[in-house]
Amino acid sequence: MSLPLTSEPLPVIPDKRYFSIGEVATLCRVKPHVLRYWEQEFEQLQPVKRRGNRRYYQRQDVLLVRQLCDLLYEQGFTIAGARQWLQGDQAEGDNQRSQQLIRQTISELESILIQLKSG
Repeated sequence: MSLPLTSEPLPVIPDKRYFSIGEVATLCRVKPHVLRYWEQEFEQLQPVKRRGNRRYYQRQDVLLVRQLCDLLYEQGFTIAGARQWLQGDQAEGDNQRSQQLIRQTISELESILIQLKSG
């Protein structure tokens, strides 16, 4: 159940607050019924529902859908595997981001110290 791989990059996500299911389907190259199914399978994907049960996705939802496409179609994860990866990724990702930020801060402080000593 993989999608045909294209060498074309995905379209740029427009700078707006909400996206319809059709827009997200186009931006991520998946069918709308796939998005509705993924909403049931991944608790992280919860678009806002308004009048008439219409779905409105936010930017982070579009990014999550693109990540799901990569996990499922490019890397070959199963739904359960992708779900598990996403749950583990949140805690691990926060830890990695914190460590990266600390390393970057240390590097910047060392650079400032060298500039202060030399000038």
